[in-house]
Amino acid sequence: MAQLAKLRFLLGSALMPAIALVLLMLFIAYAIIGPNGILAWGDYSRQLKQRQAELKMLQSHKAALENRVKLLDPRKVDPDMADELVRKELGVTHPDEVVVPMK
Repeated sequence: MAQLAKLRFLLGSALMPAIALVLLMLFIAYAIIGPNGILAWGDYSRQLKQRQAELKMLQSHKAALENRVKLLDPRKVDPDMADELVRKELGVTHPDEVVVPMK
């Protein structure tokens, strides 16, 4: 009976450190393989490079649009650009016309 009490005392005294150790291991595992863990850094760097390439593409598209807006400024509109847009929007081009695209 004394050995059983001694065994219960040992198990009872080891229970809290064991639970703490298990929780600590869970936190460490989550820090390594979780969605924001160390292993996710590779994916984050890949996404960053992809987003930077997309940003450069969008910035060049924005610059082209800003140039087009500048060409359509009412104070100094480019006559060829205005004529091209009016004909395109109104559908008044003839089938035999040749449209030469700008750069």
